[in-house]
Amino acid sequence: MTTKGALQITTPSDREVRITRDFDAPRQLVWDAYTRPELLKRWLGAMPGWSWVVCEMDVRVGGRYRWVWRGPEGAELAVGGEYREVVPTERLVSTEEWDQAWYPGQAVGTVELTERDGGTTLVTTLRYDSKAARDAVLQSPATEGMGMGFNVLETLLASIATA
Repeated sequence: MTTKGALQITTPSDREVRITRDFDAPRQLVWDAYTRPELLKRWLGAMPGWSWVVCEMDVRVGGRYRWVWRGPEGAELAVGGEYREVVPTERLVSTEEWDQAWYPGQAVGTVELTERDGGTTLVTTLRYDSKAARDAVLQSPATEGMGMGFNVLETLLASIATA
């Protein structure tokens, strides 16, 4: 396992970004935080000044999701996609396409959860259509935002575990 709370970002290929983070929570709780809208809205996209407008999820193979956030001065960020693989508590694969395309093409995200000694290692691999798209993401504040979101997720998981 990685150091608890430390976000590790690697580039396993010229089209991929891999994000690894450990959580002090059972795998089921982490899975729930990714697949239950009422929990997802409490941590994903946790950006100061932004709020959720839409959080629709049909977590099954062929199901779709749509997420929309509203920020300062009415700006919106919207993303959606399709679930390609769903293995409860273990693996979630989905496409990702932003309404406001800030990188070319779309991505396929794979979330893998491994539980060990009561904690969970989360590995997210994002595969882009091109190296240019991957590089655009690496040069954006997206990874910093992911780190902030995962810190909020850590706090959420702790509060759920003790509830």
